[in-house]
Amino acid sequence: MPSAGEGIIKLSDGTKLKFVITIIDAKEVGPSPFGGVNIDVKVIGGISTEFVPEELTEAVKDKSLTPSPPPMEGWELLDIVEQQPPIAEVTIGTTKGKFRVRVEAEAVMAARNINFKTARNEPVYWVSWVYKISWKPEGR
Repeated sequence: MPSAGEGIIKLSDGTKLKFVITIIDAKEVGPSPFGGVNIDVKVIGGISTEFVPEELTEAVKDKSLTPSPPPMEGWELLDIVEQQPPIAEVTIGTTKGKFRVRVEAEAVMAARNINFKTARNEPVYWVSWVYKISWKPEGR
């Protein structure tokens, strides 16, 4: 059942992040006005750096690795200047027939911390996103 979608987030500091979501499960959980079925959808997502400007990797090369949990100080807000949202889709069987479940994720906030570095010797990035979940009968 898992279905993944990949997107890109471009940040105001020149960094490009890979943004991936995966539908882990989707099951009918009762009736609704939306095609007669309510579908519970379980989704996970994550980011990874695809490109980080050299001046940023240089700025953190001598910093300590990020502690766990991440620190609360040192975060800088960044603008999301462009994004290609990841989209994942699956088809499931329900009591009303087959439905196509679609999940699109949209990044809404981004931050960077250059007081620490990752194991890849890059600044630490944090992104908040929302899931847009919809379904409709297959073939519509």
